[in-house]
Amino acid sequence: MQHNKIDAGIDVGSLSAEAVLLSDGGIVAYAIRRTGANPLRAAESCLQEALDKAERSRSDVRHIVATGYGRLRVPFAHREVTEITCHARGAHYLFPKTRTVVDIGGQDSKVITLNSRGEVTDFVMNDRCAAGTGRFLEVMADALETELSQLGDLSVEAKRGVSISSMCTVFAESEVISLIADGLEKKDIIRGVHESIARRIFRMTKRLRIRREITFTGGVAKNKGMVAVLERLFKTKLNIPQEPQVVGALGAALLAREMTRQAP
Repeated sequence: MQHNKIDAGIDVGSLSAEAVLLSDGGIVAYAIRRTGANPLRAAESCLQEALDKAERSRSDVRHIVATGYGRLRVPFAHREVTEITCHARGAHYLFPKTRTVVDIGGQDSKVITLNSRGEVTDFVMNDRCAAGTGRFLEVMADALETELSQLGDLSVEAKRGVSISSMCTVFAESEVISLIADGLEKKDIIRGVHESIARRIFRMTKRLRIRREITFTGGVAKNKGMVAVLERLFKTKLNIPQEPQVVGALGAALLAREMTRQAP
């Protein structure tokens, strides 16, 4: 059976790696893996998993673009591009009217503004500490002895959020443990954690000209509690991709496809 050629994007983040395969007809397959201690191995295994799902081989791939913090550790990529550019491009492909992207990843968070062509016009980024990231939520889930996947459901059940005064991960963990000891409802504490992250993200946007539509990307976008508090702050419905974790890799794949089209 003759297959059309495909292009690939690989996003190697601090906690997870994603690969997206793209044909001229759209997304062919994708895969998500934990990055672990070896970003190159994660990138290779993630790409192979996506190829296996699509019943394709490496010889079918024309161009590969790598993004994410580990993008320089992917020697088989034809090009490396920042995750800012790739998230903007991926979000624009999924929601063409997107003008702002909020991305909350494992170890950083960013807000990006873009034009009608999906090109970045400005951005702000928090990559100095875990506050406002997926890692912050993981630590809070451990302190609350709750599965990370349950945080969203519990948060939306809460009638009010308990104020969390610290955004330093270490201090916030101690604060949450004290709140539990004081007998406060777990779901109210979780809501408070989400609200504190949302406020931090919202403060990041102050120097940007935020425009609708807003698309929420990154693994934290799967958390319905986080979505709910951000929508209240931004006063608008957010676009949530079907698989928000692969938007960066999708953007990289789109840039790989552009390389193919520009090739002589």
